[in-house]
Amino acid sequence: MNVIDHITKYITAHLFVDKRNLKNCVKFLGQIKKTCYEQIFDVYKKEKNKPKKKRKLITFVFDGFSNYENAWSKLFRRVAKGVFGISIKAKKGGLKHNNNHIERHNGKIKDRIKVMRGGFRSFEGAEAFLNLRDIIYNFVHAHQGLNGKTPAEAAEIKLNLGRNKLLGLIKYMARELI
Repeated sequence: MNVIDHITKYITAHLFVDKRNLKNCVKFLGQIKKTCYEQIFDVYKKEKNKPKKKRKLITFVFDGFSNYENAWSKLFRRVAKGVFGISIKAKKGGLKHNNNHIERHNGKIKDRIKVMRGGFRSFEGAEAFLNLRDIIYNFVHAHQGLNGKTPAEAAEIKLNLGRNKLLGLIKYMARELI
């Protein structure tokens, strides 16, 4: 499960699971609540006195899996907007939102896993690989759609990693751990 901000392309949350059940959906969306709730609530406070149809709240876009809607209702119903059952081609169908960003990200993960011989030896190994992949995606790889910035730079996360971002990130984390 993954969440990507459609403007900055920053991976906000991810959870590697063996089953997409309600418990895992709540755990997954709980990551977003833990890291982003203050920002979501700030937007809600600015918009709450407007008529419901004119509010511009943070919007979550989901595919048709019903447990996402149940988990979202449990955690964000009052402060954010949820759009459910969205297909990849939703914008072509005249809808405002789509899930192209996440589908592309998931497709790249599937492509990478296909070329790995033997796959992963354990659930933990797969989880570690995906965690590292998301860190590199957010902080190291520049994106054409972001004018050569990384998603972290587009989200204004300033770490001053230097020209060799991967090495800079390793050094940054080494300093944080000491």
